[in-house]
Amino acid sequence: MQKHIRNFSIIAHIDHGKSTLADRIIQQCKAVDDRLITAQMMDTMDIEQERGITIKAQSVRLNYTKDGQEYVLNLIDTPGHVDFSYEVSRSLASSEGAILIIDSTQGVQAQTIANVYIAFDNDLTLMPVVNKIDLPSADPMRVLEETEEAIGLDCTHHNLISAKTGEGVKQLIDDIIEIIPAPQGDTDKPTKALIYDSWFDNYLGALALVRVYDGTIQKNQSIKMINTEETHKVLDLLYPHPLKNIKTQQIQTGEIGIVVLGLKTTQSIVVGDTMTDAKNPTSESISGFEPAKPFVFAGIYPVDTDRFEELREALNKLQLNDSSISFEPESSTALGSGFRTGFLGMLHMEVVKERLEREFDLDLIATAPTVVYKVLQTDGVELYVENPSQLPNPSKIDKIYEPYVKATILVPDEFLGNVIKLLNDKRGIQTKMDYINSRVLLEYEIPMNEIVMDFYDKLKSTTKGYASFDYDIIDFRPGDLKRLDVLVAKESVDALSIIVPQSKALARGRQFVKKLKELIPKQLFEVAIQASLGGEVIARETVKSTGKNVTAKCYGGDISRKRKLLDKQKAGKKRMKAIGKVNVPQEAFMAVLKLD
Repeated sequence: MQKHIRNFSIIAHIDHGKSTLADRIIQQCKAVDDRLITAQMMDTMDIEQERGITIKAQSVRLNYTKDGQEYVLNLIDTPGHVDFSYEVSRSLASSEGAILIIDSTQGVQAQTIANVYIAFDNDLTLMPVVNKIDLPSADPMRVLEETEEAIGLDCTHHNLISAKTGEGVKQLIDDIIEIIPAPQGDTDKPTKALIYDSWFDNYLGALALVRVYDGTIQKNQSIKMINTEETHKVLDLLYPHPLKNIKTQQIQTGEIGIVVLGLKTTQSIVVGDTMTDAKNPTSESISGFEPAKPFVFAGIYPVDTDRFEELREALNKLQLNDSSISFEPESSTALGSGFRTGFLGMLHMEVVKERLEREFDLDLIATAPTVVYKVLQTDGVELYVENPSQLPNPSKIDKIYEPYVKATILVPDEFLGNVIKLLNDKRGIQTKMDYINSRVLLEYEIPMNEIVMDFYDKLKSTTKGYASFDYDIIDFRPGDLKRLDVLVAKESVDALSIIVPQSKALARGRQFVKKLKELIPKQLFEVAIQASLGGEVIARETVKSTGKNVTAKCYGGDISRKRKLLDKQKAGKKRMKAIGKVNVPQEAFMAVLKLD
């Protein structure tokens, strides 16, 4: 049985055709009737369908007959976006091979290279596949040359397909069986299985998607999670199917299946953990386990402050299906009560906010995203700061460390100058520059703080949309960083604080107050908007008061009558300025994203 199993993943850059190819393979294996086939069958969320992106890795077990012999194909469709690269690495660790899809019109992209390196790390058999050969602008031979040059992958044996029309897909499946090796493993050893995905089902509770390396998992077996050291009973076992999962009594060595444990949350089922037999555990866990770490943080607040508890409930429910979200309550003088929420990256943040608004009917304000900083205090204590307002007093800070990423950028050579200028402005350090035909592969080390704002938008606009970008977090490095505070009518607005490099503080402060001047509506009194650095005001703009002509009723007569009315108005405005409150509009909290 084991020699007739093939476990493989599909990896590619966004929009190169992973989900469409998965649909064609399902169709070719006749797992679903043609009348029931829909586009992006394995993408189950509305957002995935609408945006045409895969957010969650999905698996399916397919039966396929070749030369009279029946084979089991376990297909894993992985996300293409950088935010979900940990999920990609766990999915690839569960496979023996990977289909590397390259778009015949766009060629190799940044995410293609990143995913290939993860596949190399897991010693996978890689199959280069050129997709979209039905398009008039397709140039598969150039793309294969580019792949060999950029990645160093031998493309002598390759497949040319059109996932849209189905051309070449049957040959590809036959080649998968020939080229990708069968899973190795010992049936007689203690149970050893890798959890590479988990989600919550309303009827069955928390589910774990596992790949069994040794032994078997059986119904009613007591199993133990090695890293979390929790023990649970297996209530049911299923094989993943595109329409309806199939029940089974056991999942054997080399197979992929769903384990039903009847738990009420997915917190016990951590992606990357090793599952083993509770009575006879395996001596070694599967390497590479690390809990999902949020790297981008933002405050999420309900527009209607009375709906704080509804937001808490919505986040709890969303966490059942996405254990990588972290959140804790926080309050802001400007926005009321909300949650400091941690995300894997910018796309993840966008998707979570959209799901909260759509699935739970909430109106939300998200503050500008920030990253985690490591602060070394003068007394030797290390702190991790997710919110600029948590930064200790400057006199207590010895050093502030910021996270750096390794950015991989592929850009047509005509836009190279624009991109290098942008990267230099963002404090990037060049480590590599290679020419691949008419494109340039750049590698830069860059502070993460510089890319969470508007970097991707600027990269796309300076290259007319042709550049592709991928990043990987590397380490923390010391930086000359300061907290920039914003005061509106002499009151500090905590939700508008940002951490900036000292060299950019003055320019950022000036831009920020200028932007806020346009957004804060006029009051009956003058409103001062100030940017302050360590208690010292570095920039100021004033929102002029709305004027009222109090002397309109005076016609003729002595000037002292007019003067008396004007002095009365002046005194009223002075008093109002001392006690008046200014409501900061929602747009102001996102103004920080628009700073150049």
